Amino acid sequence: MADQSPDRRRAPAAEKAVPARVWRGPFLAELAATSNVAASARKAGTNTARVYELRRADPVFYREWQEALCEGYDLLELNLLHRLREGEVKPAPGSKRGTRVFDNATALRLLVAHRETAARQRAVIENRNSDAILDAINAKIEKMRERRLAAPRPQLPSLVEGAPATDDK
Repeated sequence: MADQSPDRRRAPAAEKAVPARVWRGPFLAELAATSNVAASARKAGTNTARVYELRRADPVFYREWQEALCEGYDLLELNLLHRLREGEVKPAPGSKRGTRVFDNATALRLLVAHRETAARQRAVIENRNSDAILDAINAKIEKMRERRLAAPRPQLPSLVEGAPATDDK
């Protein structure tokens, strides 16, 4: 029992961990493509414990993680819609031709699992976008005010011929 298989041995302590700045981008890209944390960590050359640790410690990484999952959810939704419309061609037993199969149970489970997270992230993004729109509108209004105040006021013509124009009423 003292022997462990090579898969289960721990990495030597002297082995250096890959810095987060190296694996962060590839991890997020793979997470957006697959919605799979473990597969994304493997692809990025790190482990799940490190990615979860960084997610807890770094609010920016947490936000990027949520955005990647949202993007992954959208991609999964598009793939599911495509499969619902087109089906998958799989070989039929004893047949030379494949048959079109519409088995989407796994994709539906993934959609349900990620739906709330994606909806929450969309709300954050839409709120951020609406804030930017309001800021842009307010900036335009302020520029219009400044132009109006800076423009010379036109002289009003007198109502009575020959009388000087006055602002008195």
